[in-house]
Amino acid sequence: MPKKTLSLDIRDHLARLRLCRPDNGNAIDATTVRDLAVACETIAAAEDAYAVLLTAEGESFSRGWDWQALLGEGDDSVSAMLAQGIPTDPFGCLAELSRPVVCAINGDAIGAGLELALACDLRIAAEGASFALPDVSMGLLPLAGGTQRLPRLIGRARALDLLLTGDPVDAQEALRIGLVGAVVPRERLLPEAEAIAHRIAERGPLAVRYAKEAISRGVEMPLEQALRFENDLTVILQTTEDRAEGVRAFLEKRKAEFKGR
Repeated sequence: MPKKTLSLDIRDHLARLRLCRPDNGNAIDATTVRDLAVACETIAAAEDAYAVLLTAEGESFSRGWDWQALLGEGDDSVSAMLAQGIPTDPFGCLAELSRPVVCAINGDAIGAGLELALACDLRIAAEGASFALPDVSMGLLPLAGGTQRLPRLIGRARALDLLLTGDPVDAQEALRIGLVGAVVPRERLLPEAEAIAHRIAERGPLAVRYAKEAISRGVEMPLEQALRFENDLTVILQTTEDRAEGVRAFLEKRKAEFKGR
């Protein structure tokens, strides 16, 4: 894929996605959204990609929408986004990947930048990063899932605080409220995030995918239905080669050699 707004590299069972517009704070425009969709299609088709790592170049993770590119001479954000082919859930392709997505937040994640991070499964932040959904200060609502994914992650009360005030929180506060899972020195961010992604990639890939699906879909179900769904996935997993290999490796006290089937 040409290196435009992001790059994709798949090796060692890890798909590495990197935002690469550091000159404008990795602002997100229609091209970014299209490039992300293409990258997610590539990852979904790559049988040897067991986990995804999303990172960014420069000092910021993403400063949000590139309003100048999106609006042009107009002021109707929704119409402008629809006219440029941006879907209602611009980052849904990332959230819907069967592989777990680890997000390394190297700097500020503002507006759509935070919404992009919210579409990932695990988030680790660098010290000094800040987080905000300031859309209400412009008379707007978040346009990429912020009102829905944020309360599901940190709870209704804290989400309302961030959404209604638009005030930023620093990395330590983000950790305290569960917005990120860890905060590390900036120079340790990429090694730590890669280590997490590699640990996931070393596990049984089918089991990992089913675990993500069980949580992603089950959390929206009544408990009794979710438990049946969990059991159904377990039954399916019992029929796979990877499950048999995992049991053999445990009994033989060796590392399992999973093949994703």
